[in-house]
Amino acid sequence: MIPHIRQQSLALGLLALLLFCAGMYQQAAIGFDSRFVLFAQEMLRNGPSFFPTTYDQPYADYSGLSTIFIWLLSLPFGQVTSLTAWLPSAIAAAVIVTLMYRLLAPYSTRWALLSIALMLLTNTFITETRAVSLDLMLAAVAFSVFYLGYATDHFAAPRRWGLVFALLMLGFWIRGPIGLVIPAGMLGSYFLVGRQWRRLIIFGLLAALLLAVCIGLLLWLADISGGPAFLQDVIRMQFMGRMDGTEGSNDLLYYFTSSLGNYALAWPLAVLALGAVALSGPREAGPALRLLQYCVAAGLIVMIGLSVPQAKKARYLLPMLPMAAIVAAYPFYATQGRLFGWLRGLMQGLWLLIPGLLIVALLVVRRKFPEEVAHLTSLFIILGLLQVIALATLKYPRWRAQALAMCAVLALWSFYILQFEPIQHQLYDTRTFSRATVDLMQKAPAPLVMHAMGKDAKAIKFMVNIKQDLHPVFTDSPQELENLKAPAWLMMDLNVYKTLQGTAIGALPPVLSGRFDKNDFVLLHLQ
Repeated sequence: MIPHIRQQSLALGLLALLLFCAGMYQQAAIGFDSRFVLFAQEMLRNGPSFFPTTYDQPYADYSGLSTIFIWLLSLPFGQVTSLTAWLPSAIAAAVIVTLMYRLLAPYSTRWALLSIALMLLTNTFITETRAVSLDLMLAAVAFSVFYLGYATDHFAAPRRWGLVFALLMLGFWIRGPIGLVIPAGMLGSYFLVGRQWRRLIIFGLLAALLLAVCIGLLLWLADISGGPAFLQDVIRMQFMGRMDGTEGSNDLLYYFTSSLGNYALAWPLAVLALGAVALSGPREAGPALRLLQYCVAAGLIVMIGLSVPQAKKARYLLPMLPMAAIVAAYPFYATQGRLFGWLRGLMQGLWLLIPGLLIVALLVVRRKFPEEVAHLTSLFIILGLLQVIALATLKYPRWRAQALAMCAVLALWSFYILQFEPIQHQLYDTRTFSRATVDLMQKAPAPLVMHAMGKDAKAIKFMVNIKQDLHPVFTDSPQELENLKAPAWLMMDLNVYKTLQGTAIGALPPVLSGRFDKNDFVLLHLQ
């Protein structure tokens, strides 16, 4: 690796990390993050464990490693914050940025920078970077494994088999079996395209052996952590549940069709770039074109491999994103050819329009959510300046593409951080109602009954907002409510409360009413 490229990649990764962490510190946990924040809160109270816990019981769907990352970062603060919860994902994203630059800069810094820009302009990447995202951590592991394999053959880097297998183990303990299979498949695709048959066979056998060992260790840890019943839960949730379609979409072609929007602009533009390569006629396969082939193979192995399990979610496809971004930006390296010229014009036109389009979106948001709009004036100024800068760069062809892409990235991230994220947190707020409930419970101590609230869903979004251990009582039927002994506090959705009219519980007046996770909830006091 050329020293100045290493230094530039580290500087770029640090700048990316600062962008990813902007404004993170004291945001409330919402949505899927609530589960992992609760894991970390219980780990802070009870100490580290092999599996995360909820209600002081081991949770079967994940190993404890990702929670340990958050726990370690939270120790100096004495509490879990959005910064400590999101930082592992932000670091993973910064690692991808660093390695993408190192991979592509020896061929073209322009190609490297624009590939990174296309990745940063992808909606799923933005939302997962500013969240607790095991899939983004896995993407960093997978891209690191791919980079190590490529750098050994093309950048005279030493072969680091020990590091490769350590990363495979890291992937497993972050994401389960799929966390080892995906990076192993990406490196295997590199050996396959390069016709390195001996390495492919040996690596495949060693990876399979490592997978078997990790699975055996996981099941042993599950047995000693929670006994046979918990072991069966781990098998069901981490293995069978991901294969049988009980979670996520089960459409076979989901990643080739529905994911287009989740991974725009990179994924659709990558398809167009591949079409341009195919239609440009036969050419000598130089190192850059060979790298493109390796990236296509690695991306396809992820998409095809993840299409086998019936359970599919858009975020699972994140390990493919760096490859799609590299392919999509290839027209800025392959400058010869009319089709490549059209694609360059298309991308630059899109980047030029993004700040202006976001200004229009801001006006729409202000009209639709007048009470939730935040940082309106400052965001208008930022977007306006970026639009002016983007227009000014049209005079400088040498740096035009990079400047337009940078303006588009800063505009989109500014809009997301200053506008979209605050609105999202207000709409899905659970902290206000939860803490008001706890205040009332402290004045009149009694058990909390959560009626028709999933123990692993709405209830967790309540638990994450309180600062002490609490073991609610869960009920699902009116008969269970009728059998409750006073005193007790009852929390339920307003629509559920309306169905109880005519019963003794339905006759209780709400002590507290408010919004909870974008729904109306009530709190009743049974005395």
